[in-house]
Amino acid sequence: MEVEKGHLFIGFEIEEPKTPFVLDSSEFTTHGAVVGMTGSGKTGLAITILEEALLNGIPCFILDPKGDMGNLLLNFPDLAASDFRPWVDDAEAERQGVTPDQLAADTANSWKEGLAAAGITPERMRQLREGSEMTIYTPGSGAGIGLNVLGSMKAPALDWGTQGELINDEIEAFVSSLLSLAGVESDPVSGPEHILLSTIIESFWRAGRDLDLATLVGQVPQPPFRKLGVFEVDTFFPEKDRMALAIRLNGLLASPSFAAWLEGVPLDIGQMLTGGDKAKAAIVYLSHLSDAERMFVVTLLFSKLVSWFRTQPGTSDLRALIYMDEVFGYVPPTAEPPSKKPILTILKQARAHGVGLILSTQNPVDLDYKAMSNAATWMIGRLQTENDKKRILEGIDSATGEVDVGLVDKQISDLEKRQFVMASARAPEPILFSSRFAMSYLAGPLTRDRVSTLMAGKKTSPGTEAAAASSTGPKAGVEAPIETTVPIPPKVAEGVVSVFLDPAATWAGEVGADPSASHYRPAVTATVNLLYDDTKAAVNHQEVFEAVVFPLGPVLTPEAVMEVDHDPRDFRSESPESATFSLPEVDIDTKTYWTNLSKDLTNHLLGSRKVTLYKNDALDLFSRPGETEEDFATRVTAAAEQAVDEAIARLRDKHSARLERAQAALSKAENRVADTEAAAGSKQTEELMSGAGDLIGMLLGKGGRSNPLGQAARRRSASSEARERAENARAALAEEQADLEELRADLEVEVADLEDEFAAKIGIEEVEISLEKTDVRVVELKLVWIPTG
Repeated sequence: MEVEKGHLFIGFEIEEPKTPFVLDSSEFTTHGAVVGMTGSGKTGLAITILEEALLNGIPCFILDPKGDMGNLLLNFPDLAASDFRPWVDDAEAERQGVTPDQLAADTANSWKEGLAAAGITPERMRQLREGSEMTIYTPGSGAGIGLNVLGSMKAPALDWGTQGELINDEIEAFVSSLLSLAGVESDPVSGPEHILLSTIIESFWRAGRDLDLATLVGQVPQPPFRKLGVFEVDTFFPEKDRMALAIRLNGLLASPSFAAWLEGVPLDIGQMLTGGDKAKAAIVYLSHLSDAERMFVVTLLFSKLVSWFRTQPGTSDLRALIYMDEVFGYVPPTAEPPSKKPILTILKQARAHGVGLILSTQNPVDLDYKAMSNAATWMIGRLQTENDKKRILEGIDSATGEVDVGLVDKQISDLEKRQFVMASARAPEPILFSSRFAMSYLAGPLTRDRVSTLMAGKKTSPGTEAAAASSTGPKAGVEAPIETTVPIPPKVAEGVVSVFLDPAATWAGEVGADPSASHYRPAVTATVNLLYDDTKAAVNHQEVFEAVVFPLGPVLTPEAVMEVDHDPRDFRSESPESATFSLPEVDIDTKTYWTNLSKDLTNHLLGSRKVTLYKNDALDLFSRPGETEEDFATRVTAAAEQAVDEAIARLRDKHSARLERAQAALSKAENRVADTEAAAGSKQTEELMSGAGDLIGMLLGKGGRSNPLGQAARRRSASSEARERAENARAALAEEQADLEELRADLEVEVADLEDEFAAKIGIEEVEISLEKTDVRVVELKLVWIPTG
């Protein structure tokens, strides 16, 4: 039958037996769960889902704890009995009372009929076989394609600034599983073993360096750092305890059976899933491992998958499908095995990157349904107990929300083999369906011998991939420098100290030191006293300049002088065992070399070192060494404001007498106005009262007429004079007020001029104080051997 691109032909609807049950591939970007008891047909269902994904060009990463998933390679488009014959079980033929050849013929016929009933043609089978590339990886075994899960702990191609938490999660998962494999219990938050190993890996990865297990173990006694948190390493995790841990881990490395863990292709999710023009299926076979080994590998694989999908751009399409066949013990509801955290991370975050995860189990009680609430598609087959069914219904309810759980309950109870109920957040009602006939022959769990047969054509000579992946030789077309190597450190001039760099030095990474290297190259550390003095700036500033000169050459170049903060703890006096040393290009055994190096270093510092200060010419101020421009500007502003305040005080002193006189004259004028106005008012009142008395007297016939009239005239004259004096007083007051306002305005102008003057004086400029030859004193030059590989 024809299936539209992007759709997965899973089987047929039970209520409409002729209606194909087809899912959009994007259904699994929101993850899925396949649950059913042994014999329910869940393995066959999983195989059909993976077949359909590969037919749609979707790469699949398959974790196979039981060994069933290698059946994907048993695809025989010709459906010939001879193709089935090597894979049928001779013991089963004997139980059925037939020959193996007859069983093979019967099986071929059964497959032919089943596929025909499903509408699957040999052409579709051939399309799957020729359009996909399936590989069975066998970590810890050479049966299939070896997978080097420990030989190269490659630094992830992620940004520490934005994805540091993700990288630390991968480190935590690896260390947890490694310690579990070694039988060491250590909490990731407080356990010294876990913290030490994690910090060693982080220090390598932050420096962009890959490492392997041997290197990791070798760093444990003498780690490449001095502190863990706020404590010295020896305080937090004593050396004798570190050595005990190293010996415990070395026991893994020394085990003959452990060598297989270091063989095979590198664990690179990108290479395992992408590249080429065929859809890849990476099947990681785990059935041969112990429980501890299986937990270690599963944790490591899921951690690597997390790192890989985080490098992929976002998409709503299904970019890749991850499937784990039997998740029992890896995502339990209460315990916290190391595998649980990366699995939860995928369930919560991978959908945004187009990566789906399907988990399968026959033990639903052991599944953490809070975690599985992130799985939107559930396919449930026959269950063994009512308790199993109850837990499944709880999980579906939390994951899908709107599905009729009561209906699902009834449907589950009536299921037969290869029948399933699909409950999905995207479907309003649960759907009953039967899985289609698998194109792959379901031969059951594969033994390692059968895996070896299937992978015989894909194997390369042992170590080829690992050698290619770990090659650190020079690039093609680039001629490597020729060095002379000796087994003991070359002789150095008398009086010169020769030491070996401790990889824990904080500046070791700046010179490319490799804690795991056994080859050493020469360098020189310098301690120099510097004096910056300037009489005008009142500067007498002393500095201690410390640097490493590397590499050593006949001419001292500025690039070779790296300023570092070194101290005695950075150096060891004992020569490392089995170390080799590069002969330097200079004559370190002569005093002349060291004398010339001292002179060259002095000249280098004279030309390159200076102290930059800031100055303000107007106020004759200089910054102090180490004072920032901002702080100096604040100090200059404060000094300018103080100078303005002092100038204003002087201005007030200068005009104080004039101000006092003006204010006294104003006060006198105000008093004169008050007096004259009071007098004018009194005269006017007297005039009115006297005039009225005279008028009454005249009308009553008292006295003569001429005398009262004369008196009235005199009173009017006196009143007029009083008013005139009041007017004159007011005019004088207005004049005094105008004089005082003019004086105040003049003072405000002068104050504003002062403020403008000093505002223009707060400018800042740089001034450099250079060294003189007598200001440079080389205190010590020391030969240091640096491990660089």
